[in-house]
Amino acid sequence: MRNDISDRRAETDESQADLAAAVGVTRQTINAIERERYDPSLELAFELAAHFDCRIEDIFDPAEEGR
Repeated sequence: MRNDISDRRAETDESQADLAAAVGVTRQTINAIERERYDPSLELAFELAAHFDCRIEDIFDPAEEGR
């Protein structure tokens, strides 16, 4: 699923490891999500949205998936 997590991390000068620790997953999980190789669980999507203080829809764009 398309997302802008890497852009959001860049804005806050946050590493994948920093974000992973903040939301309770591994750096590899964040990397896989950013590369659109893994869709996060709904729980993790909410954690990411809370971390970036936005809505899930602001981060993820399911409209682009599978087209």
